[in-house]
Amino acid sequence: MGRVAGKVAIVTGAASGIGRSCAELLAQEGATVVITDIQEAMGRECADVITAAGNHAQFLSHDVTSEQDWINVIEQTVREHDGLQILVNNAGIGIAGSIVEMSLENWQRQQAINLDGVFLGVKHAIPAMRNSGSGSIINMSSVAGLKGAANLSAYNATKGGVRLFTKGVALECAESRWPIRVNSVHPGIIDTPIWTKVNPEFFSEGENAVDVEAMAELGVPTGKVGYPRDIANGVLFLASDEASYITGTELVIDGGISA
Repeated sequence: MGRVAGKVAIVTGAASGIGRSCAELLAQEGATVVITDIQEAMGRECADVITAAGNHAQFLSHDVTSEQDWINVIEQTVREHDGLQILVNNAGIGIAGSIVEMSLENWQRQQAINLDGVFLGVKHAIPAMRNSGSGSIINMSSVAGLKGAANLSAYNATKGGVRLFTKGVALECAESRWPIRVNSVHPGIIDTPIWTKVNPEFFSEGENAVDVEAMAELGVPTGKVGYPRDIANGVLFLASDEASYITGTELVIDGGISA
């Protein structure tokens, strides 16, 4: 216990799924966690659960595509909690479909949330982390940022962008001697609500949802689906001082898919 004690963390998209698990685990390990999301009711409920367990959390409404929202969230975090040492850029969406049929609107929306949101978080977190004396930025990519997939090319573009953006920023921080580490995490098939949002038309009343366990049995070498806590465990490690010599790399948590 206490692997991130005394640290202040922001976790985006933390109302559910991987983000929520990251927020809960960081709080259990001693961090004060600022939960951000556009899903306000679920975000507040997450913060309430964490505080009811005796840990420290706060919810802030946050659209990661808005630069002003980022400025407000980071300023409020630093003002109320005396610093910022951890940022988990987790918020993201997936829109599947043939590239010849995808609308420019859906392409741009996915880019805005998955890539612009990460850029804005990094841009505004680094100065706060420098002032706080240290920092760890963890950007959520995907195995889709390591290998292509038919009908996921737009998503591939965003997650591949997150991977290389992470490396470039990590080198800038290192060469500038800023005490900030920057890494990416690459989940495989994880049982989260995102599967009901990739193609919402598949989930109308009377139609079957994706069977994530069956998908994992077919597509994952271990035959097993992953869970949000599997990713949160990796995020906790990268956020902690145990990973003090790790920057500019990717942590792949995928049951062997990318192997």
